[in-house]
Amino acid sequence: MSGTEPTGASAATDPTLAPGVGPEPPRPPDREAAGRRRAFRSPAFRRLFAAQTISRWGDTFNAVALVILVFRLTGSGLRVAGTVAFEIAPVLLLGFLAGAVVDRHPRRRVMVIADLGRAAIAVALAAFGDNLAVIYAAAFGLSVGTVFFNPAAASLLPSVVHPDDLVEANSALWSAAVVSQIALAPLAGALVAFAGAGPAFLVNAASFVLSAALLRGLPVPADAVQAPRRRMADVADGLRIIRHSRFLGTLAGVQALAALSAGATSALLVVLAERHLHVGAGRFGLLIAAIGVGAGLGPLLLRRFIADPRRPGVLFGPYLLRGGVDLTLAATTNFGVAMGALGMYGVGTSTGMVTYNSLLQMTVPERLRGRIFAFYDVVWQGSRLVSIAAGGVLADAFGIRAVYVLGGLLLLAAGGLGLGRLKAADLATASRSGVT
Repeated sequence: MSGTEPTGASAATDPTLAPGVGPEPPRPPDREAAGRRRAFRSPAFRRLFAAQTISRWGDTFNAVALVILVFRLTGSGLRVAGTVAFEIAPVLLLGFLAGAVVDRHPRRRVMVIADLGRAAIAVALAAFGDNLAVIYAAAFGLSVGTVFFNPAAASLLPSVVHPDDLVEANSALWSAAVVSQIALAPLAGALVAFAGAGPAFLVNAASFVLSAALLRGLPVPADAVQAPRRRMADVADGLRIIRHSRFLGTLAGVQALAALSAGATSALLVVLAERHLHVGAGRFGLLIAAIGVGAGLGPLLLRRFIADPRRPGVLFGPYLLRGGVDLTLAATTNFGVAMGALGMYGVGTSTGMVTYNSLLQMTVPERLRGRIFAFYDVVWQGSRLVSIAAGGVLADAFGIRAVYVLGGLLLLAAGGLGLGRLKAADLATASRSGVT
Protein backbone atom coordinates (compact mmCIF):
# COMPACT_ATOMS: atom_id res chain seq x y z
CA MET A 1 0.00 0.00 0.00
CA SER A 2 1.69 3.06 -1.25
CA GLY A 3 1.22 6.68 -2.10
CA THR A 4 2.14 10.03 -0.90
CA GLU A 5 4.19 9.23 -1.96
CA PRO A 6 5.10 10.38 -4.02
CA THR A 7 -0.07 14.63 -3.82
CA GLY A 8 -10.55 21.71 -3.25
CA ALA A 9 -13.02 24.38 -3.10
CA SER A 10 -12.71 28.06 -3.91
CA ALA A 11 -13.63 30.85 -1.50
CA ALA A 12 -17.03 30.91 -3.15
CA THR A 13 -17.84 27.36 -2.00
CA ASP A 14 -15.70 26.98 1.14
CA PRO A 15 -17.09 28.89 4.12
CA THR A 16 -13.79 28.46 5.99
CA LEU A 17 -12.00 30.73 3.52
CA ALA A 18 -12.65 34.44 3.71
CA PRO A 19 -13.78 36.10 0.47
CA GLY A 20 -10.90 37.17 -1.67
CA VAL A 21 -8.25 35.29 0.32
CA GLY A 22 -7.12 33.00 -2.50
CA PRO A 23 -4.61 33.91 -5.19
CA GLU A 24 -7.25 33.76 -7.92
CA PRO A 25 -10.84 35.09 -7.91
CA PRO A 26 -13.49 32.33 -7.69
CA ARG A 27 -15.19 31.31 -10.89
CA PRO A 28 -18.91 31.86 -11.33
CA PRO A 29 -20.89 28.65 -10.69
CA ASP A 30 -21.92 28.26 -14.33
CA ARG A 31 -18.26 28.10 -15.34
CA GLU A 32 -17.23 25.40 -12.84
CA ALA A 33 -17.83 22.42 -15.12
CA ALA A 34 -16.03 24.05 -18.01
CA GLY A 35 -13.21 25.05 -15.68
CA ARG A 36 -12.60 21.45 -14.70
CA ARG A 37 -11.84 20.63 -18.32
CA ARG A 38 -9.75 23.71 -19.06
CA ALA A 39 -6.40 22.06 -18.34
CA PHE A 40 -6.74 19.96 -21.50
CA ARG A 41 -7.48 23.05 -23.55
CA SER A 42 -3.85 24.07 -23.05
CA PRO A 43 -1.61 22.69 -25.84
CA ALA A 44 1.32 22.82 -23.42
CA PHE A 45 -0.47 20.66 -20.86
CA ARG A 46 -1.61 18.19 -23.50
CA ARG A 47 2.00 17.79 -24.59
CA LEU A 48 3.25 17.45 -21.00
CA PHE A 49 0.48 14.96 -20.23
CA ALA A 50 1.34 12.86 -23.29
CA ALA A 51 5.06 12.87 -22.45
CA GLN A 52 4.55 11.78 -18.85
CA THR A 53 1.92 9.19 -19.73
CA ILE A 54 4.09 7.56 -22.39
CA SER A 55 6.98 7.52 -19.95
CA ARG A 56 4.71 5.79 -17.40
CA TRP A 57 4.00 3.09 -19.96
CA GLY A 58 7.69 2.36 -20.18
CA ASP A 59 8.07 2.46 -16.39
CA THR A 60 5.46 -0.28 -16.07
CA PHE A 61 7.25 -2.56 -18.53
CA ASN A 62 10.57 -1.87 -16.80
CA ALA A 63 9.29 -2.51 -13.26
CA VAL A 64 7.71 -5.84 -14.17
CA ALA A 65 10.68 -7.01 -16.25
CA LEU A 66 13.25 -6.01 -13.64
CA VAL A 67 11.66 -8.01 -10.83
CA ILE A 68 11.15 -11.10 -12.99
CA LEU A 69 14.67 -10.95 -14.39
CA VAL A 70 16.38 -10.64 -11.00
CA PHE A 71 14.36 -13.50 -9.57
CA ARG A 72 15.08 -15.70 -12.60
CA LEU A 73 18.80 -15.02 -12.36
CA THR A 74 19.14 -15.45 -8.59
CA GLY A 75 16.06 -17.19 -7.22
CA SER A 76 16.46 -14.90 -4.21
CA GLY A 77 13.82 -12.63 -2.74
CA LEU A 78 16.57 -10.76 -0.90
CA ARG A 79 18.29 -9.89 -4.18
CA VAL A 80 14.97 -8.74 -5.61
CA ALA A 81 14.65 -6.45 -2.58
CA GLY A 82 18.18 -5.24 -3.35
CA THR A 83 16.82 -3.76 -6.56
CA VAL A 84 14.48 -1.57 -4.49
CA ALA A 85 17.42 -0.43 -2.37
CA PHE A 86 19.36 0.63 -5.48
CA GLU A 87 16.30 2.55 -6.68
CA ILE A 88 15.88 4.40 -3.36
CA ALA A 89 19.60 5.19 -2.84
CA PRO A 90 19.81 7.97 -5.50
CA VAL A 91 16.90 9.81 -3.88
CA LEU A 92 18.72 9.89 -0.56
CA LEU A 93 22.13 10.69 -2.08
CA LEU A 94 21.14 13.20 -4.75
CA GLY A 95 17.67 14.46 -3.86
CA PHE A 96 18.75 17.79 -2.36
CA LEU A 97 21.23 18.42 -5.20
CA ALA A 98 18.60 17.58 -7.80
CA GLY A 99 16.22 20.14 -6.31
CA ALA A 100 18.89 22.84 -6.51
CA VAL A 101 19.65 21.94 -10.14
CA VAL A 102 15.95 22.06 -11.04
CA ASP A 103 15.63 25.54 -9.53
CA ARG A 104 18.82 26.78 -11.21
CA HIS A 105 18.40 25.46 -14.79
CA PRO A 106 15.55 25.40 -17.33
CA ARG A 107 13.23 22.64 -16.13
CA ARG A 108 12.28 21.48 -19.59
CA ARG A 109 15.97 20.96 -20.38
CA VAL A 110 16.50 19.00 -17.15
CA MET A 111 13.58 16.71 -18.07
CA VAL A 112 14.81 16.12 -21.62
CA ILE A 113 18.35 15.28 -20.45
CA ALA A 114 16.94 12.94 -17.79
CA ASP A 115 14.79 11.17 -20.38
CA LEU A 116 17.63 10.71 -22.86
CA GLY A 117 19.98 9.46 -20.14
CA ARG A 118 17.42 6.93 -18.96
CA ALA A 119 16.81 5.81 -22.55
CA ALA A 120 20.52 5.04 -22.96
CA ILE A 121 20.56 3.08 -19.70
CA ALA A 122 17.49 1.09 -20.73
CA VAL A 123 19.14 0.13 -24.03
CA ALA A 124 22.27 -0.98 -22.17
CA LEU A 125 20.12 -3.02 -19.80
CA ALA A 126 18.44 -4.76 -22.74
CA ALA A 127 21.84 -5.64 -24.19
CA PHE A 128 23.74 -6.64 -21.04
CA GLY A 129 21.02 -7.44 -18.52
CA ASP A 130 22.12 -11.00 -17.80
CA ASN A 131 24.47 -9.84 -15.03
CA LEU A 132 23.19 -8.87 -11.58
CA ALA A 133 25.76 -6.09 -11.15
CA VAL A 134 24.63 -4.55 -14.45
CA ILE A 135 20.99 -4.76 -13.35
CA TYR A 136 21.71 -3.05 -10.05
CA ALA A 137 23.76 -0.35 -11.79
CA ALA A 138 20.93 0.20 -14.27
CA ALA A 139 18.34 0.41 -11.50
CA PHE A 140 20.52 3.01 -9.79
CA GLY A 141 21.05 4.97 -13.02
CA LEU A 142 17.37 4.96 -13.99
CA SER A 143 16.51 6.22 -10.53
CA VAL A 144 19.08 9.02 -10.84
CA GLY A 145 17.25 10.26 -13.92
CA THR A 146 13.94 10.07 -12.09
CA VAL A 147 15.34 12.03 -9.13
CA PHE A 148 15.93 14.97 -11.49
CA PHE A 149 12.87 14.46 -13.71
CA ASN A 150 10.14 14.31 -11.06
CA PRO A 151 10.73 17.61 -9.22
CA ALA A 152 11.26 19.32 -12.57
CA ALA A 153 7.93 18.04 -13.86
CA ALA A 154 6.05 18.95 -10.67
CA SER A 155 7.65 22.41 -10.66
CA LEU A 156 6.86 23.00 -14.34
CA LEU A 157 3.15 22.16 -14.20
CA PRO A 158 1.98 25.53 -12.77
CA SER A 159 3.64 27.20 -15.78
CA VAL A 160 1.41 25.40 -18.29
CA VAL A 161 -2.04 25.43 -16.61
CA HIS A 162 -4.19 28.05 -14.91
CA PRO A 163 -3.91 27.97 -11.07
CA ASP A 164 -7.57 26.99 -10.80
CA ASP A 165 -6.87 23.93 -12.97
CA LEU A 166 -4.03 22.39 -10.95
CA VAL A 167 -6.31 19.84 -9.26
CA GLU A 168 -7.71 18.87 -12.66
CA ALA A 169 -4.23 18.57 -14.17
CA ASN A 170 -2.77 16.57 -11.28
CA SER A 171 -5.82 14.31 -11.24
CA ALA A 172 -5.43 13.60 -14.95
CA LEU A 173 -1.72 12.77 -14.57
CA TRP A 174 -2.37 10.48 -11.59
CA SER A 175 -5.28 8.72 -13.32
CA ALA A 176 -3.18 8.08 -16.40
CA ALA A 177 -0.42 6.57 -14.25
CA VAL A 178 -2.83 4.25 -12.42
CA VAL A 179 -4.62 3.14 -15.58
CA SER A 180 -1.28 2.50 -17.28
CA GLN A 181 -0.15 0.27 -14.44
CA ILE A 182 -3.40 -1.71 -14.27
CA ALA A 183 -3.71 -2.14 -18.04
CA LEU A 184 -0.08 -2.70 -19.01
CA ALA A 185 1.36 -4.75 -16.14
CA PRO A 186 -0.26 -8.00 -17.41
CA LEU A 187 0.93 -7.23 -20.94
CA ALA A 188 4.45 -6.58 -19.66
CA GLY A 189 4.42 -9.88 -17.80
CA ALA A 190 3.27 -11.71 -20.93
CA LEU A 191 5.99 -10.06 -23.01
CA VAL A 192 8.69 -11.10 -20.55
CA ALA A 193 7.29 -14.63 -20.41
CA PHE A 194 7.34 -15.11 -24.18
CA ALA A 195 10.24 -12.93 -25.33
CA GLY A 196 12.39 -12.29 -22.28
CA ALA A 197 13.15 -9.09 -20.42
CA GLY A 198 15.12 -7.43 -23.24
CA PRO A 199 12.13 -6.32 -25.34
CA ALA A 200 10.45 -4.86 -22.25
CA PHE A 201 13.55 -2.77 -21.52
CA LEU A 202 13.55 -1.57 -25.15
CA VAL A 203 9.91 -0.51 -24.77
CA ASN A 204 11.03 1.54 -21.77
CA ALA A 205 13.86 3.10 -23.80
CA ALA A 206 11.46 4.02 -26.60
CA SER A 207 9.07 5.62 -24.11
CA PHE A 208 11.85 7.88 -22.83
CA VAL A 209 12.83 8.92 -26.35
CA LEU A 210 9.22 9.77 -27.23
CA SER A 211 8.83 11.69 -23.97
CA ALA A 212 11.99 13.71 -24.67
CA ALA A 213 10.78 14.51 -28.19
CA LEU A 214 7.45 15.78 -26.87
CA LEU A 215 9.10 17.82 -24.13
CA ARG A 216 11.53 19.52 -26.53
CA GLY A 217 8.57 21.19 -28.22
CA LEU A 218 6.86 22.13 -24.95
CA PRO A 219 5.99 25.86 -24.95
CA VAL A 220 6.86 27.22 -21.52
CA PRO A 221 7.62 30.74 -20.25
CA ALA A 222 11.26 31.73 -20.11
CA ASP A 223 12.90 30.82 -16.80
CA ALA A 224 13.77 33.72 -14.54
CA VAL A 225 17.47 34.52 -14.44
CA GLN A 226 18.94 33.87 -11.00
CA ALA A 227 22.20 35.20 -9.64
CA PRO A 228 25.02 32.61 -9.70
CA ARG A 229 25.41 30.69 -6.45
CA ARG A 230 27.03 27.53 -5.24
CA ARG A 231 24.82 24.44 -5.38
CA MET A 232 25.21 23.77 -1.65
CA ALA A 233 24.19 27.35 -0.89
CA ASP A 234 20.96 26.71 -2.81
CA VAL A 235 20.42 23.49 -0.87
CA ALA A 236 21.05 25.22 2.46
CA ASP A 237 18.68 28.04 1.52
CA GLY A 238 15.92 25.57 0.70
CA LEU A 239 16.38 23.69 3.98
CA ARG A 240 16.36 26.95 5.93
CA ILE A 241 13.04 27.97 4.37
CA ILE A 242 11.48 24.59 5.17
CA ARG A 243 12.75 24.70 8.75
CA HIS A 244 11.24 28.14 9.39
CA SER A 245 7.92 27.49 7.64
CA ARG A 246 5.14 26.09 9.82
CA PHE A 247 3.31 24.97 6.69
CA LEU A 248 6.23 23.14 5.03
CA GLY A 249 7.53 21.74 8.32
CA THR A 250 4.14 20.28 9.17
CA LEU A 251 3.84 18.67 5.74
CA ALA A 252 7.29 17.13 6.22
CA GLY A 253 6.24 15.59 9.53
CA VAL A 254 3.01 14.29 8.03
CA GLN A 255 4.85 12.76 5.06
CA ALA A 256 7.45 11.10 7.30
CA LEU A 257 4.78 9.47 9.48
CA ALA A 258 2.81 8.32 6.42
CA ALA A 259 5.87 6.81 4.78
CA LEU A 260 6.82 5.00 7.99
CA SER A 261 3.44 3.32 7.69
CA ALA A 262 3.13 2.76 3.95
CA GLY A 263 6.58 1.29 3.34
CA ALA A 264 5.97 -1.75 5.52
CA THR A 265 2.26 -2.26 4.81
CA SER A 266 2.84 -2.08 1.06
CA ALA A 267 5.77 -4.48 1.05
CA LEU A 268 4.07 -6.96 3.41
CA LEU A 269 0.57 -7.01 1.91
CA VAL A 270 1.32 -10.42 0.43
CA VAL A 271 2.16 -11.68 3.94
CA LEU A 272 -1.14 -10.31 5.27
CA ALA A 273 -3.00 -12.09 2.47
CA GLU A 274 -1.37 -15.46 3.15
CA ARG A 275 -1.07 -15.52 6.95
CA HIS A 276 -4.05 -13.43 8.05
CA LEU A 277 -6.63 -13.60 5.25
CA HIS A 278 -5.49 -17.10 4.16
CA VAL A 279 -5.83 -16.49 0.41
CA GLY A 280 -3.62 -17.60 -2.46
CA ALA A 281 -1.97 -15.79 -5.35
CA GLY A 282 -5.15 -15.40 -7.39
CA ARG A 283 -7.13 -13.66 -4.68
CA PHE A 284 -4.06 -11.64 -3.69
CA GLY A 285 -4.17 -10.21 -7.23
CA LEU A 286 -7.75 -9.10 -6.53
CA LEU A 287 -6.55 -7.20 -3.46
CA ILE A 288 -4.00 -5.36 -5.59
CA ALA A 289 -6.68 -4.67 -8.19
CA ALA A 290 -8.94 -3.21 -5.49
CA ILE A 291 -6.25 -0.69 -4.57
CA GLY A 292 -5.85 0.19 -8.24
CA VAL A 293 -9.58 0.69 -8.77
CA GLY A 294 -9.80 2.91 -5.71
CA ALA A 295 -6.75 4.88 -6.80
CA GLY A 296 -8.38 5.41 -10.18
CA LEU A 297 -11.65 6.58 -8.66
CA GLY A 298 -10.02 9.03 -6.25
CA PRO A 299 -9.04 11.68 -8.83
CA LEU A 300 -12.48 11.41 -10.44
CA LEU A 301 -14.06 12.26 -7.09
CA LEU A 302 -11.69 15.20 -6.65
CA ARG A 303 -12.42 16.51 -10.13
CA ARG A 304 -16.14 16.21 -9.46
CA PHE A 305 -16.32 17.81 -6.01
CA ILE A 306 -13.08 19.70 -5.26
CA ALA A 307 -11.57 22.63 -7.16
CA ASP A 308 -9.29 24.06 -4.46
CA PRO A 309 -7.35 21.92 -1.95
CA ARG A 310 -6.88 24.71 0.63
CA ARG A 311 -8.96 22.91 3.27
CA PRO A 312 -7.30 20.91 6.05
CA GLY A 313 -9.91 18.18 5.82
CA VAL A 314 -9.24 17.70 2.11
CA LEU A 315 -5.47 17.66 2.62
CA PHE A 316 -5.24 15.50 5.76
CA GLY A 317 -8.48 13.54 5.71
CA PRO A 318 -7.04 10.89 3.33
CA TYR A 319 -4.42 9.97 5.96
CA LEU A 320 -7.18 9.32 8.51
CA LEU A 321 -9.04 7.22 5.94
CA ARG A 322 -5.97 5.11 5.19
CA GLY A 323 -5.24 4.71 8.91
CA GLY A 324 -8.75 3.37 9.43
CA VAL A 325 -8.21 0.93 6.56
CA ASP A 326 -5.00 -0.44 8.07
CA LEU A 327 -6.72 -1.00 11.43
CA THR A 328 -9.61 -2.71 9.63
CA LEU A 329 -7.20 -5.02 7.81
CA ALA A 330 -5.59 -5.95 11.12
CA ALA A 331 -8.99 -6.73 12.64
CA THR A 332 -10.79 -8.63 9.87
CA THR A 333 -10.22 -12.00 8.25
CA ASN A 334 -13.11 -11.54 5.81
CA PHE A 335 -11.80 -11.31 2.26
CA GLY A 336 -14.67 -9.16 1.00
CA VAL A 337 -14.24 -6.63 3.80
CA ALA A 338 -10.49 -6.52 3.18
CA MET A 339 -11.02 -6.00 -0.54
CA GLY A 340 -13.46 -3.14 0.04
CA ALA A 341 -11.14 -1.56 2.61
CA LEU A 342 -8.23 -1.68 0.18
CA GLY A 343 -10.39 0.02 -2.43
CA MET A 344 -10.91 2.86 0.05
CA TYR A 345 -7.16 2.88 0.73
CA GLY A 346 -6.61 3.48 -2.99
CA VAL A 347 -9.07 6.38 -2.89
CA GLY A 348 -7.21 7.88 0.06
CA THR A 349 -3.82 7.45 -1.57
CA SER A 350 -4.75 9.10 -4.86
CA THR A 351 -6.80 11.96 -3.41
CA GLY A 352 -4.04 12.68 -0.91
CA MET A 353 -1.35 12.69 -3.58
CA VAL A 354 -3.27 14.96 -5.95
CA THR A 355 -4.22 17.38 -3.16
CA TYR A 356 -0.67 17.49 -1.78
CA ASN A 357 0.88 18.21 -5.19
CA SER A 358 -1.71 20.82 -6.11
CA LEU A 359 -1.39 22.69 -2.83
CA LEU A 360 2.42 22.82 -3.02
CA GLN A 361 2.22 24.08 -6.59
CA MET A 362 -0.21 26.79 -5.50
CA THR A 363 1.79 27.95 -2.50
CA VAL A 364 5.51 27.47 -3.19
CA PRO A 365 7.17 30.25 -5.21
CA GLU A 366 8.49 29.24 -8.62
CA ARG A 367 12.13 29.78 -7.60
CA LEU A 368 11.84 27.21 -4.76
CA ARG A 369 9.66 24.47 -6.21
CA GLY A 370 12.43 22.13 -7.31
CA ARG A 371 14.07 22.10 -3.89
CA ILE A 372 10.78 21.72 -2.03
CA PHE A 373 9.53 18.81 -4.15
CA ALA A 374 12.94 17.11 -3.98
CA PHE A 375 13.01 17.54 -0.20
CA TYR A 376 9.70 15.71 0.18
CA ASP A 377 10.96 12.93 -2.11
CA VAL A 378 13.93 12.47 0.24
CA VAL A 379 11.67 12.48 3.32
CA TRP A 380 9.30 9.96 1.76
CA GLN A 381 11.87 7.52 0.43
CA GLY A 382 14.10 7.69 3.50
CA SER A 383 11.18 6.99 5.83
CA ARG A 384 9.90 4.29 3.49
CA LEU A 385 13.25 2.50 3.58
CA VAL A 386 13.24 2.53 7.40
CA SER A 387 9.67 1.25 7.36
CA ILE A 388 10.43 -1.67 5.05
CA ALA A 389 13.32 -2.80 7.23
CA ALA A 390 11.47 -2.37 10.54
CA GLY A 391 8.27 -3.92 9.18
CA GLY A 392 9.98 -7.21 8.39
CA VAL A 393 11.46 -7.42 11.87
CA LEU A 394 8.12 -6.52 13.50
CA ALA A 395 6.21 -9.09 11.43
CA ASP A 396 8.61 -11.88 12.38
CA ALA A 397 8.60 -10.95 16.06
CA PHE A 398 4.93 -10.10 16.69
CA GLY A 399 3.00 -11.18 13.61
CA ILE A 400 1.67 -9.37 10.56
CA ARG A 401 -1.32 -7.88 12.41
CA ALA A 402 1.08 -5.82 14.53
CA VAL A 403 2.51 -4.22 11.38
CA TYR A 404 -0.93 -3.06 10.26
CA VAL A 405 -1.98 -1.87 13.71
CA LEU A 406 1.16 0.24 13.97
CA GLY A 407 0.76 1.38 10.35
CA GLY A 408 -2.79 2.49 11.04
CA LEU A 409 -1.78 4.38 14.17
CA LEU A 410 1.04 6.15 12.29
CA LEU A 411 -1.39 7.29 9.59
CA LEU A 412 -3.88 8.51 12.18
CA ALA A 413 -1.04 10.40 13.84
CA ALA A 414 -0.09 11.92 10.46
CA GLY A 415 -3.61 13.15 9.83
CA GLY A 416 -3.96 14.38 13.40
CA LEU A 417 -0.66 16.27 13.21
CA GLY A 418 -1.76 18.08 10.07
CA LEU A 419 -5.23 18.93 11.37
CA GLY A 420 -3.81 20.03 14.71
CA ARG A 421 -1.14 22.34 13.35
CA LEU A 422 -2.66 23.82 10.19
CA LYS A 423 -6.02 25.53 9.93
CA ALA A 424 -7.88 26.80 6.88
CA ALA A 425 -6.52 30.30 7.51
CA ASP A 426 -2.94 28.96 7.47
CA LEU A 427 -3.45 27.32 4.07
CA ALA A 428 -5.18 30.41 2.69
CA THR A 429 -2.34 32.64 3.92
CA ALA A 430 0.27 30.35 2.36
CA SER A 431 -1.63 30.42 -0.94
CA ARG A 432 -1.96 34.19 -0.90
CA SER A 433 1.54 35.14 0.24
CA GLY A 434 3.59 32.16 -0.87
CA VAL A 435 6.05 30.23 1.29
CA THR A 436 8.94 32.43 2.34
